[in-house]
Amino acid sequence: MVDFQCKERYDYEDLLRVMALLRSPGGCPWDREQDHASIRRNFLEETCEAVEAIDRGDMPALCEELGDVMMQVVFHARMEEERGGFTMDDVIDGVCKKLIYRHPHVFGGSLQADTSDQVLVNWEALKRKEKHQRSTADAVDAVARTLPGLWRAEKMQSKAAKAGFRWPDAHSGMDKLREEVDELAAAVDTGNTDGHHGVREEIGDVLFMAAQVAANHGVDPEEALHAACDKFARRFRGVEEGAEGTPLSDLSPRELLELWDRSKRAES
Repeated sequence: MVDFQCKERYDYEDLLRVMALLRSPGGCPWDREQDHASIRRNFLEETCEAVEAIDRGDMPALCEELGDVMMQVVFHARMEEERGGFTMDDVIDGVCKKLIYRHPHVFGGSLQADTSDQVLVNWEALKRKEKHQRSTADAVDAVARTLPGLWRAEKMQSKAAKAGFRWPDAHSGMDKLREEVDELAAAVDTGNTDGHHGVREEIGDVLFMAAQVAANHGVDPEEALHAACDKFARRFRGVEEGAEGTPLSDLSPRELLELWDRSKRAES
């Protein structure tokens, strides 16, 4: 047991103390065993749950999930403090300095910004200077690999487009997408999976260009794919219910297609 006095309401300093106690010799065995890598997935999951609360418009849930995200931040900072690295104070100092530096139009810098668009232009320029990115290629390379693939593609394409590398119109993007689909079909026909111009490479090219077409029309590709997943889930439920207890594996391709079309029509 640790020396801790329970309270009716806790604050930020209490959160830091609770985490320190959990990591202490008299604290929790599980918490003491963790490192940055072992709780990496937890960080992602908690962030996704916070985003889901936003999507649902569920503010009580968002309050809870933001707490879980904050707990992950404090957890990582505490581990570094124990190792003699940075502290939570360093994290807060760093982000405050970043916000001040990237908002010179608010905090008395030389750059001005009267519109949101100009704010974003200044932000990108200041970020590149801060990160010592000497070219757009450096900025493209710096896009996080841990982003969902479609978001990463969209962000890389956006940075390239701001430098002038863009498709002249939406139709050009569609022509390139059709070209990539044809190359994917050729890879499927040859049975080439992992080689050069294989299915793995070509499906990546198709998805990359699909993200570009989405960006050309102001569509978030990740949200579009989630909507397609939701639509599939609804229609598949209709297929399963339409089978009336018959295992789908016992149905012919024609029967499955008929059930799918019936479920699809039911949404119209």
